[in-house]
Amino acid sequence: MTAGRAPVTGEGQAAVAPRRARTLRLAGLRLRRGVRGLVHGFRASLQIRVITSTLVVGILAVAVLGGFLSDRIRDGLYEQRVAQVLEETARSTEAAQATFSASTASTGPELQTLFYDLVPALALGGSGEREVFLRRSPGDVPPLLVNDVSTTNEVSRADLGDLITEELRRAVRDARAQQWMPVAIPVDENGTVVPGVLVGSVVEVPAAGRYELYYLYDVSAEQQTLTFVQQVLALAGVGLVLLVGGMTWLVTRQAVRPVRSAARVAERLADGHLTERMRVTGVDEMATLARSFNEMAESLQDQIARMEELSHLQRRFVSDVSHELRTPLTTVRMAAEVIHASRDGLDPAARRSAELLTAQLDRFEALLADLLEISRFDAGAAMLDAERRDVRDVVTAAVEQVGPLAERRGVWLSVDLPEQATVADVDPRRVERVLRNLLVNAVEHAEGQPVEVRLAGDAEAVAVTVRDHGVGMTAEEAEHVFDRFWRADPARARTTGGTGLGLAISIEDAHLHGGWLEVWGRPGRGASFRLTVPRRAGITLTSSPLPLVPDPAAPALTAQPTVPAPARPQELDPAAVPDLDRLEA
Repeated sequence: MTAGRAPVTGEGQAAVAPRRARTLRLAGLRLRRGVRGLVHGFRASLQIRVITSTLVVGILAVAVLGGFLSDRIRDGLYEQRVAQVLEETARSTEAAQATFSASTASTGPELQTLFYDLVPALALGGSGEREVFLRRSPGDVPPLLVNDVSTTNEVSRADLGDLITEELRRAVRDARAQQWMPVAIPVDENGTVVPGVLVGSVVEVPAAGRYELYYLYDVSAEQQTLTFVQQVLALAGVGLVLLVGGMTWLVTRQAVRPVRSAARVAERLADGHLTERMRVTGVDEMATLARSFNEMAESLQDQIARMEELSHLQRRFVSDVSHELRTPLTTVRMAAEVIHASRDGLDPAARRSAELLTAQLDRFEALLADLLEISRFDAGAAMLDAERRDVRDVVTAAVEQVGPLAERRGVWLSVDLPEQATVADVDPRRVERVLRNLLVNAVEHAEGQPVEVRLAGDAEAVAVTVRDHGVGMTAEEAEHVFDRFWRADPARARTTGGTGLGLAISIEDAHLHGGWLEVWGRPGRGASFRLTVPRRAGITLTSSPLPLVPDPAAPALTAQPTVPAPARPQELDPAAVPDLDRLEA
């Protein structure tokens, strides 16, 4: 009993189909990955591109030249052999005609004997092997009938007579001159053929009429010669392509190696290894390039060293000046507070001067605090005091601090907070400072339009957007909005007494969290700032839970709603926010 394989059931087929589909998808992915790797390698290597281009051009040139030479050699061999065959057959035909004319045979048997003697003799009179066929021309009935004679009486070659076509016989009879045609001569029963030439002419046989004399030549020797020449040409072409490829590889290697060395040294220099230099060998153009590159690197190293020293001196100067100004500022502050406390007893001009002095001292202290913070960032001394906090509380605290300013400017603050807790590892002081700066900036440029604040989070990040509908900014202005002391319109007055460092400090705070601070703006459509921080330290951000560019189809808030809004989203009325300054006083 023979054991057979169990048939596959419907469930088995259903299980095999997904595996087959997965296998095909995996194979397709590997194929695409391999193709992408080859394309990347081709695009990334100048040497490979040059060698490939040279090889392609060389192969095409060798193929065209080899084909041309092969055709010319083939035509030359064939034409030379055909000319030789035609000359031989013409002589043989003349000899046969002379034999027939001189013959005294007058009966059918005598003529038949003459044919049997003449045809084999004609077959041996050529420069190579040839078959001879003597056939009676169709037409008028001659007085004597003689059978056709040929040298192919063997059974294995009896079909050679079929090579004489009716078209050739008609052409021979009509032209009464030699006619020839190329043929394929069968050599065995398997269908193997060799090239040949068939030549025909007409002879007159006394007492028997016209007969057609055909010669079949085998030109396989010339075909073998042509095949040998083609093989030699192919080998020469392959050798030439390999030689060109090797020479190209050698030349490109000598030319590309210094370029690769320069690229590697340049990358090292870009990574901060300023002592890297190229090796100089020889006195050629590449050596000149290496020396020039090294001189450029030396110059860059000197300039960077001077700039680092100058930057260090500047940071130290800012830090020292900021610290040194603390003491006299404290003294001036104390004197100003004394004057400000007794301002009611002063004349109006002095009272106004006391108020201006207090306001400018507040701005001076804020500027000093910002300068000290910037100096900490520049010196790399800023530390992140992260803790697990609900970012909703941080957003609410920032909005409450900006509430009095929004009330004075007549700007409505719309806050959209999620219902669930949005917890992240953040430094509350720094995040609140970032949001406060963004809100103050939005209120300052809102032109009386509402300011929208939105908070959202996902599994990896938490994002806050601050959107205003004020004057906006251009794309060029958006590129410089985080620069220190930069202002889009220098003629525009600051009504909030800003220092010009708020957004610069904000982006440093965002980077300290490992997050992003981005801006979008369009003139007349307002601006949108987005702060994105990771939920956990060490997470690399790849996306943000909130879009930076606002939806152009979404309607903007234009007025304060008359009905109190629900808990989500929260609508904080600036008028309802207590005046923190008065509470502190």
